[in-house]
Amino acid sequence: MNDVAIPDRLVLASASPRRRELVSVLGLELPVRLLPTGADESVAGTLSPGEIVLELSRRKAEAAADALRGEQSAESSSGNDLVLGADTIVVLDGAVLGKPADREDAVSALMALSGRTHEVYTGVTLLSCPGDRAVSRWQRTLVTMKPFGIESARRYAATGEPLDKAGDYDTTMHLGDIGQYRVLSQSPSGQPEVIVGHTVSKVTFRPMSDAEIEAYVKTGEPLDKAGSYGAQGLGAVFIEKIEGDFFSIMGLPLNLLYQMLLKFGISPFQEK
Repeated sequence: MNDVAIPDRLVLASASPRRRELVSVLGLELPVRLLPTGADESVAGTLSPGEIVLELSRRKAEAAADALRGEQSAESSSGNDLVLGADTIVVLDGAVLGKPADREDAVSALMALSGRTHEVYTGVTLLSCPGDRAVSRWQRTLVTMKPFGIESARRYAATGEPLDKAGDYDTTMHLGDIGQYRVLSQSPSGQPEVIVGHTVSKVTFRPMSDAEIEAYVKTGEPLDKAGSYGAQGLGAVFIEKIEGDFFSIMGLPLNLLYQMLLKFGISPFQEK
């Protein structure tokens, strides 16, 4: 870790005060800046939920990195920023439940979730900035390094193909059975440039009455939330059980983020 050039600042590619609060829980000894982006959030229907959150977190990080490079160019200055992009989706029976279009849409989503178990996926991207190299390398790597599980890696290794190839193997690090991350790009000196990861948790809602759903929607809380509820707010009263990472359901898995930050030499346990 001593050989890693520690970033001067963490840039959160988000307008979410909740994610900013979660980052602050780590008590990092570096400034944190919020930099919202207008990244395109449309995705191909062929992507799996895990691939969707990786793709969207990557887009947000890239958009923020582009904005930072523009600022640095205009100011004729350079910094050592680390950009954090994150995205969360709710999945029920394989279908993604995004933010509701209106109150009626929120009511429909909550009725579908009532008394059932759904999944929450959160993707995280850490991207070293400035410099174009990190983004361009990520784009090239994205084509060839599609996320796959440990069993796929074992089957691939069993073919013997990776044995004579440098780098052509699964570099995924697993966090139990709920999360994973991998270094996608690093500098010639071994410095990480792009790290991506995601978690998946299961949330079970108790059966809710129509009156409860209507009253909850009237509070306005569900209207800007994926899946039409906020686990950190009044939506918590409907949650019967959580299997996985609670912070992932809130929008930023701290266990996963901690493991990824360590690769950049950042830790809340560093000596002051």
